Amino acid sequence: MKKHLKIDFVSDVSCPWCAVGLASLQTALERVAGQVAVEMTFQPFELNPQMVPEGEDTTEHLAKKYGSTPEQAAAIRETIRARGAELGFTFNLDKRSRIYNTFDAHRLLHWAHLESAERQLALKKALLKAYFTDGEDPSDHAVLVRVAGEVGLDKVQAKAILDSDTFAAEVREQEQFFLQQGIHSVPAVVINGRHLISGGQPPEVFEQALLQLAAA
Repeated sequence: MKKHLKIDFVSDVSCPWCAVGLASLQTALERVAGQVAVEMTFQPFELNPQMVPEGEDTTEHLAKKYGSTPEQAAAIRETIRARGAELGFTFNLDKRSRIYNTFDAHRLLHWAHLESAERQLALKKALLKAYFTDGEDPSDHAVLVRVAGEVGLDKVQAKAILDSDTFAAEVREQEQFFLQQGIHSVPAVVINGRHLISGGQPPEVFEQALLQLAAA
């Protein structure tokens, strides 16, 4: 009999390690599918909640935020690209020239979860691809509406949500909840509300944790 686990995947659509972590977790879930069933919800986290509407140059932003030199940034980009490739996710980080505000993307993800967990997962993956593979702007309403439509969500409803402040309060509330739980970096994978796995871990780490918790 399968053991059921609940996962809160706290992340941002502009976080490369979140793309790595999700691909890694999905690989682990495929490996344990015979023993573990999972209900996964994507929870909001903004890496740059004060980001200006027009965004900021990626190289300048990373230098200012982390003090990284262009050489260090290039080395990190290559590490991320290689990890993604191992897991089947394509990073074209040369296309990611700017960092953007992601609050509206989180509002759409909140709505997608109300539709179904499958829709939310599809939208999350499509948004990560739009930004990291295709170099698109995840704050652009036209991009968000198009991507929502591509994963089977109603484009008219998506536009209506984005043109209003629908789900803004709910997203803020969830962001604050996880900050108050001590989560200040992402990805953060919270299993059954109390077991935390941080960072873009290899599939083996997630696999071992899932099997241990399922056996508990």
